[in-house]
Amino acid sequence: MTIEVNNIRKQFGQFTALDNVSLQFPAGELTALLGPSGCGKTTLLRIIAGLEHPDSGQVLLDGEDASARHVRERQVGFVFQHYALFKHMTVFENVAFGLRVKPRSERPNEEQIRHKVHQLLDLVQLDWLGDRYPPQLSGGQRQRIALARALAVEPRVLLLDEPFGALDAKVRKELRRWLRRLHDELHVTSIFVTHDQEEALEVADQVVLMNKGRVEQLGTPDSVYNNPASPFVYSFLGNVNLFHGRVHEGVMASGGVNFDVPDHAEVQDGKGIAYVRPHDLDVDRYVAGGEGIVVKLRRAHAIGPLAQLDLERDDNAQLIEAVIPNERFAQLGLKEGETLLVRPRRMQVFVDQGAAI
Repeated sequence: MTIEVNNIRKQFGQFTALDNVSLQFPAGELTALLGPSGCGKTTLLRIIAGLEHPDSGQVLLDGEDASARHVRERQVGFVFQHYALFKHMTVFENVAFGLRVKPRSERPNEEQIRHKVHQLLDLVQLDWLGDRYPPQLSGGQRQRIALARALAVEPRVLLLDEPFGALDAKVRKELRRWLRRLHDELHVTSIFVTHDQEEALEVADQVVLMNKGRVEQLGTPDSVYNNPASPFVYSFLGNVNLFHGRVHEGVMASGGVNFDVPDHAEVQDGKGIAYVRPHDLDVDRYVAGGEGIVVKLRRAHAIGPLAQLDLERDDNAQLIEAVIPNERFAQLGLKEGETLLVRPRRMQVFVDQGAAI
């Protein structure tokens, strides 16, 4: 099923949760709604499900306007962050619940229900827990049971609201890989909400970056990470170093160092901010007259395959974070307090046209 939202607006009192949002969610793909708390992602998910109603705009399911349809008519499976399992019911009965409450004309018989539930428990690899109760399960097991229950009614759309938010880091990592494999097997059109950048980039087919009720960028994980459309996207997707300066005809001057920025060759004199990820910095020993930014090594954290370096600019302007292979760190034999040179290997500059002279 394809999902489309057109010009969705939603306010709660004076707060604008969604500000004229339009998006398309392709059939069979897994889309992540990513952004900080309060950006509108959960509100949008609930509007698609029919649990909230927009002040204006449309929700289209397979091209048909579903804005006025009741949640039961949308054939949507919803998985909440805190499982929402019935504690007094066994795992089997939790999964069977959606089948048992169907209208009599659509309700499967008992044998069909038992077959379906066992099939789903096997799918989520928990068929041996059918007679247990939710309090007897781990958080990861409960979330998989919640997903099985959502799938029991054969939804055309699967919506997940921070499905792994209540779990510890290790279990989260295991479950998101499991969810990706499950989605590749079922191909149900799915949307999940998360504020975890790594989770969205690892699991999703496409990522929607949201901020203050608006869509900042939509694209594949690779495209939004490597080609951020705005300073917000760059800053939100991982650590980043900022270099402030002036841009003039394709050159940015920052702290006595010039950088080529050919994408801004037309700018005569504007305020620029360069964004550089820590792993896009080359680090070398200081050589008088060498090319790069002069820094001092304040702290090194070299555990595992990567070494994280905290560097202070010679002009004390800011702290710079660099990440280099541990082999390179050992080869250089760097010591805290040493003077070094860093050079951006890759950077993206945004020019504030309003600040241009």
